[in-house]
Amino acid sequence: MPRWVIPVLLLLASLALVPVALIARARAVRTPHPRVHLVPDMDNQPRYKAQQLNGWFADTRADRLPVAGTVARGRLQADDRTALGLDGESYTTLIPVKIDAALMARGKERFGIYCAPCHGLGGYGDGIVAHRAEALQQGAFVPPASLHVEPASSRPVGHLFNTITNGIRTMPSYGSQVPVDDRWAIVAYIKALQRSQRADLDDVPPEQRQGLR
Repeated sequence: MPRWVIPVLLLLASLALVPVALIARARAVRTPHPRVHLVPDMDNQPRYKAQQLNGWFADTRADRLPVAGTVARGRLQADDRTALGLDGESYTTLIPVKIDAALMARGKERFGIYCAPCHGLGGYGDGIVAHRAEALQQGAFVPPASLHVEPASSRPVGHLFNTITNGIRTMPSYGSQVPVDDRWAIVAYIKALQRSQRADLDDVPPEQRQGLR
């Protein structure tokens, strides 16, 4: 074997370890600089930060307003009752979607995710957020409202829908998090929850009333 073969093999073996070492370093070391991209694709593009000047436009603003008259995908409203909870200028008293077991199950699930942390699973304003705030006693905490007392208990369904959409007083808006159909599902579940606490004998099927008397 020629004498130069061994040194060349050692050199090639050492060079083969270089990519492995660079990859290991890249995974372990934090750096404010972007990684080296041999094929940059569209991973890093020139962009404006919020509130920066942009000379491409006459008003020099980088932040652009929505084009007048456009509607975001999925936000085209079929009618005011469904999209806004309104009948004319008043809140609707009718839920504009089909109420069935699937809708109620969806409403219960969504209520448990978005509403119960403050209002509690039973709707009495005793959720884990309320308990935590009372335990901390920091600042002026406004307890979540009970859904079973006035004025919440008699509000029309359109008002409840609007409250979920836009918020009310210390309650924030959930319009960007909960789609329209899910908002109506939550409203239907809230109304069922309220009725469950004010039911009378006439709400029970006749064949089951005898056992309750």
